Amino acid sequence: QMQLVESGGGLVQAGDSLRLSCAVVGHRNSDYAMGWFRQAPGKEREFVGGIGWSAGTQKYADDMKGRCTSSRDNTNNTGTLQMNSLKPEDTSDYFCAVGPFHRPDTVGFDAAWLYVYWGQGIQVTVAS
Repeated sequence: QMQLVESGGGLVQAGDSLRLSCAVVGHRNSDYAMGWFRQAPGKEREFVGGIGWSAGTQKYADDMKGRCTSSRDNTNNTGTLQMNSLKPEDTSDYFCAVGPFHRPDTVGFDAAWLYVYWGQGIQVTVAS
């Protein structure tokens, strides 16, 4: 059974950068795309970005384009989300996820309800 374990969250100042990591455990192949989502208290879970299985294709939410880069290391079965120029409104719990996708340009890749495996969530707080 695939499990996702996140790390790297914390408290930063506005304008700072932060990198989140997601380790995939219990799955030997890297034949999956990885999505990143976030959910603030009282709000719905929203798509942040993601990367295809071959790392050749990426997709980002409009408000994260230019500030966010998703990467992966298929040898170690890990994914990362590098976030720059963070804003207080980026404060949220962040989740990595895997669903029935190989590429992020697949229809539905940004739909949280289609994902099967989720990380435990990690808190990111951006102070003004």
